Amino acid sequence: MKRVVVTGMAGITSLGSDWASIEANFVVGRSGIRRMDEWDRFAELNTRLAGPIDDFVVPAHWTRKQLRSMGRVSRLAVGAAEQALQDAGLLDNPIIRDGRMGVACGSSTGSTDEIMAFGNMLLNSVADGLNANSYVRMMPHTTAANISIFFGLTGRLIPTSSACTSGSQGIGYAYEAIKFGRLPLMLAGGAEELCPTEAMVFDALYATSLKNDAPHTSPRPYDSGRDGLVIGEGSGMLVLEELEHALARGAHIHAEIVGFGSNADGQHTTRPEVGTMRRAMELALEDAGIGADAIGYVNGHGTATEQGDIAETLATSELFGKHMPISSQKSFFGHTLGACGALESWFSIEMMNRDRYVPTLNLDKVDPRCGELDYLRDEFRVMHNDYVMNNNFAFGGVNTSLIFRRWA
Repeated sequence: MKRVVVTGMAGITSLGSDWASIEANFVVGRSGIRRMDEWDRFAELNTRLAGPIDDFVVPAHWTRKQLRSMGRVSRLAVGAAEQALQDAGLLDNPIIRDGRMGVACGSSTGSTDEIMAFGNMLLNSVADGLNANSYVRMMPHTTAANISIFFGLTGRLIPTSSACTSGSQGIGYAYEAIKFGRLPLMLAGGAEELCPTEAMVFDALYATSLKNDAPHTSPRPYDSGRDGLVIGEGSGMLVLEELEHALARGAHIHAEIVGFGSNADGQHTTRPEVGTMRRAMELALEDAGIGADAIGYVNGHGTATEQGDIAETLATSELFGKHMPISSQKSFFGHTLGACGALESWFSIEMMNRDRYVPTLNLDKVDPRCGELDYLRDEFRVMHNDYVMNNNFAFGGVNTSLIFRRWA
């Protein structure tokens, strides 16, 4: 078995596109959530809250030809991938184009402008807005395909469009591809563009926050006063590399991936199951060859939905006990869906390397129905940990757990 390390990390969020900017917002308790006045035209949509990226600009060096096949979700994914390759010292290295590098990436859906154009064709029998690239911008694997084409990656391409686990499955499957010797380099992660249809998905389930006039007070993961989730957008990408390959080229190593667990509830499309959530974490521990007592921090999924918060914390508490530190960065960004697993993995590594862990924003009183855990609240926690875990859970009953080890 090969060892797998992280040699590049990057992301694009509503609070910045580098760790220094994002952490500065964490420190002062500033979230990226705002009221979406532009959603007032959707009379049957109850929530008006979201975490949009208002300052994303397409890089000047991207060509019109490159942009033709990319909707917003792909542009966010390619932007994060470019930054991650730069961080890894691989952006202009020809080794990424000789078959040694692949990509594993996903999103909940492709770009919705194109979906709307195809819907208009079915409804009104006109093809306005449709062209040769419309399907490419809409297709479920648009992020992975566009990353591969943009950078000329000819290794394996693994689409991971599994809603809220798209990013974490991308990292997990890329890790396994390297671990089992299929290739030495992978770009891995996920992305999501903001669309009111995504908010409507959860609105129809009575799972969105309605604190429309107080956007910075929501979402509230694990809090007894939470009233639902908030949708966000973003992208996150990691460069994964076989250890000996990374050492041979003198790469800077951020962390080692040592465990990945993934399974399915097999029960219900939207109701989480405590037992299989716990089992996904156990699978990651077994893969890493460590016991539960080795984990020093769990980055929780923390969507601020009643069923989700309760189920995941009960599963986490059953496995690790009441002293396990846990927090959720969705309190700052909202739920970035396909991007969250990748962004939260990036944050987990940054926190582990700096011994400073971000608390959950807006967590005033822990819901007594949640599992008994050490919930990080109010201020950063200083801890030294050799192993951290990042968990994500998705519609369809998809569960993922990733374990990162400090690189000495």
